[in-house]
Amino acid sequence: MRLEFRNCGVYGERTDEIAARLDECARGADVLIVQGGINDIVQGRDAAAAAENLREMIRRGKELGLRVALADVLPWNNGSPDAQPESRWLNELVAAIAEDEAVRLLAFHDALQDPDRPGRMREEWTHEGDHPNEEGYRRLADVVLRALEAEGVAV
Repeated sequence: MRLEFRNCGVYGERTDEIAARLDECARGADVLIVQGGINDIVQGRDAAAAAENLREMIRRGKELGLRVALADVLPWNNGSPDAQPESRWLNELVAAIAEDEAVRLLAFHDALQDPDRPGRMREEWTHEGDHPNEEGYRRLADVVLRALEAEGVAV
């Protein structure tokens, strides 16, 4: 099987903005991975509202007939430690939503977290402390591949 990943992330975009363009981004996909919320926190918006936007994206993906997974919020070097409590709370909400909506939770946070600096990405997995670099994205792709294999999808 050949897998093709498409990243529709837009720098600085909140979950409500992601939701507004979800249908366009999901066009032609088989699987939708929903992830977002850190920009909501950065922009002073409520994490619970961001979580509800993520829930609505999951539901919309299912309506579109896609297999859906939900990824938690990445470690964030440039916001730590001020944003840590809100980010942790959002990840708790994300885990509860994944369970409520019966979708797989992808542990993106743990895949990139530096064990020596909790809440932060390892420097070799980010180019500026906000987003993964190529190696960081490889690690996230590994999380997705392991999840697909766990569901019996040959990869």
